[in-house]
Amino acid sequence: MSFGKMNGFADIIRMQKVQDTEGFTHTEDVVLASVRVYREGRHGSVRWANLAAFSSATDLFRFRYIPDITLKIGDYLVSDGGRFEIVSVENVKGKGMYIEVLAKKVEAVDG
Repeated sequence: MSFGKMNGFADIIRMQKVQDTEGFTHTEDVVLASVRVYREGRHGSVRWANLAAFSSATDLFRFRYIPDITLKIGDYLVSDGGRFEIVSVENVKGKGMYIEVLAKKVEAVDG
């Protein structure tokens, strides 16, 4: 994976509960990092056929490993393509160089 393929940008976001001065809690987006990413949409390739267990995943993201940040299922990636909820995190080949994330696009619901 080279920087040439990582031509998109994304923010890694975690939702945290914050308590205000009056004691009320609300959720707030906290940006953990901004990274260059490679994004691949879901299509009929052999790779996506092998990922059939993750039927809810709509996109695959790859980016460089970030020390001191541990991604969790339920964190979000926000890019120019929208907001994506992380459903799987994998260290590519276990070498600690790249992270591969399967994510599903979060759609706004009218109502």
